[in-house]
Amino acid sequence: MAASVDYVAILKKTLHDAVRVQPRLQQIRLYPVCDAETGHFLVLATGWDKQSWVDAVLFHARLVDEKVVIEEDNFEEGLTASLVAAGIRNEDILVSSQQKSDER
Repeated sequence: MAASVDYVAILKKTLHDAVRVQPRLQQIRLYPVCDAETGHFLVLATGWDKQSWVDAVLFHARLVDEKVVIEEDNFEEGLTASLVAAGIRNEDILVSSQQKSDER
């Protein structure tokens, strides 16, 4: 369980670092949403893009059985490399589509 505690801290820091640089061209803001109790970690993008309202999930990871399951990663470079560089073991990161194909 000690890995979970560390992974929670790493996920929180990585998401907070990822949203520090906000888009400048539009009125869209990025928000980290970190819920250690349920194991969900998201980055939301909300705001006006020209004439339409944007409300999108840029990143969503779940912490399940001491593994980080990436459900969605719409960052240009992706956040996986940042998670690994911060200390999450590569073998403890699963992409949701990989997990679903393994279950078949």
